[in-house]
Amino acid sequence: MPSSRRGAVLAASATALLLTLSTTACGGADSGGEGKGGKVRVRIAYQAIPNADLVVKNRKLLEKALPDAEVSWVRFDSGGDVNTAVIAGSVDLGLLGSSPVTKGLSAPLDIPYKVLWIHDLIGDNEALVAQQDVASVAALKGRKIATPFGSTAHYSLLVALESAGLKASDVTLVDLQPQDALAAWQRGDIDAAYVWTPSLTELKKDGKVLVSSREIAAEGRPTADLGVVTDAFAAKHPEIVDAWLKAEDQAVKLAKSDPAKAAVAIGAELNLSPEEARKQLAELVLLTAEEQRGAQYLGRPGAPGALAGNLYDAAVFLKGQKAIDAVPDRSVFEKGLAVEELARVTG
Repeated sequence: MPSSRRGAVLAASATALLLTLSTTACGGADSGGEGKGGKVRVRIAYQAIPNADLVVKNRKLLEKALPDAEVSWVRFDSGGDVNTAVIAGSVDLGLLGSSPVTKGLSAPLDIPYKVLWIHDLIGDNEALVAQQDVASVAALKGRKIATPFGSTAHYSLLVALESAGLKASDVTLVDLQPQDALAAWQRGDIDAAYVWTPSLTELKKDGKVLVSSREIAAEGRPTADLGVVTDAFAAKHPEIVDAWLKAEDQAVKLAKSDPAKAAVAIGAELNLSPEEARKQLAELVLLTAEEQRGAQYLGRPGAPGALAGNLYDAAVFLKGQKAIDAVPDRSVFEKGLAVEELARVTG
């Protein structure tokens, strides 16, 4: 695993590159700047994860709710990349895993954003897959494992290794995005990979699942895909934040009431059949806005939910792995939950 200093250097280099690219693509890096025709520009980072966020994108729910805004969707391969984009001022809202969010709210990043939404609770859609001759996680000692560094998969992999009595140094960790990990697997370059769907689905065809994130969550280390909004954008455009929340809630309700229809939208975004998209969707736990106000999730104004504690626990673990410089006070994660914004749209 890279040291904090090396990671900071790499992040700085990636930030410079991404800023150049995103400024060209999005027309600038100012929060909530003007798009074409003087419209407010809303820049959203998304990932190829089969949840309701893709329903919002495919069915243009936000565009319909905000006809006077210019909505831009930018795809990223991991939460670490989304953090880099936020630091560069290139996106306003985005999806990233709970581990990248933990790192984002911790030193040295200290990113000024808040958790606005829980896109999904990660379950069987993220897992550690190994070659058939690998009997257990412990048997991976001395083997080569791919995972996107800084992601929820990376975090869960480290937890799985620890639970099996292994240190990160007992294996060779390779920083690869899911599609790249799949290509390395097919070439025979790696012995295992911890990634998410849809790449996970391909790995499972000839590999063996050693442990899933659902099992790791049951052991007290849950992970989730979260939606964040920058503090600057939330303060400048509360009406857009409200519209985004309502669109996400609408999509979750559709996925719960009519998963077949939601699967058509998700499949179109991921180039999957509706049947396969529905299968992958079922591997996730989706929550409505009202459910997310529960004490075990985001919570309510004056009573931040258990998600803050989950992020704090993750920070303690990541500090032990030297992935962050220091563990923030728990209050940092409590303040990092956008409970007031959620309360505005749920009553």
